[in-house]
Amino acid sequence: MDHVITVRELRVRDREKILVGPVSFGLERGSTTGLCGPSGVGKSTVLRAVVDLLPAGLARDGHLEVLGRPIAPRKGDADLRTKVVLVPQTPVVFGGSILDNALFGIRHVMRASRETLRDRAEQALNEAGLWKEVCDRLDSPAQNLSAGQRQRLCLARALALEPVALLLDEPTSALDERSRDTVEESVAALRGRRTVLLVSHDPSQVARLCDKTVELDSPAAVPSPTPVG
Repeated sequence: MDHVITVRELRVRDREKILVGPVSFGLERGSTTGLCGPSGVGKSTVLRAVVDLLPAGLARDGHLEVLGRPIAPRKGDADLRTKVVLVPQTPVVFGGSILDNALFGIRHVMRASRETLRDRAEQALNEAGLWKEVCDRLDSPAQNLSAGQRQRLCLARALALEPVALLLDEPTSALDERSRDTVEESVAALRGRRTVLLVSHDPSQVARLCDKTVELDSPAAVPSPTPVG
């Protein structure tokens, strides 16, 4: 089976205390997997552990592979975070234009002409379902966008990096119903083309968007993926 990410017996610890896990799962290429569980069980922490961005004082153990390569903890692997990109729950929009925001990440890892970068931004904004809404105002301040548009701009920023996997942390929890539906459409459009791990507290959203789920419980037994519906 073609796994982009493989996680086995992953735990997150605060010294000797196990906060999360053990948890095991594999993300198949082009699949959308839901990471589910009660509030406070550590779903967002698992995402941060995968990209090696745990808060100070916390550490992970267990086995993590990306594209078949073992990833050691606390190595500051910047290359990892361009291949596996975390889109946080609260959309982070920087000062500057919509175009500047879409290209914020890729400009740090790719040297290219202005035209090439703009083409990459257009592709990413299209894939995130935002291009038609902003194509005539790319130089306008990103701060003027609505909450739903900001979330899709963050998605476009991640997609511009051409990652092997996207980790989406509650991407619609702070949105109204209309904005939620728009963002869901963008996430649904990635299905089969991008590898996505989605954290959501909403079982109906997981059923709509995901191919399978991983149930995260309090530190206990290893959960196993189960097909959705």
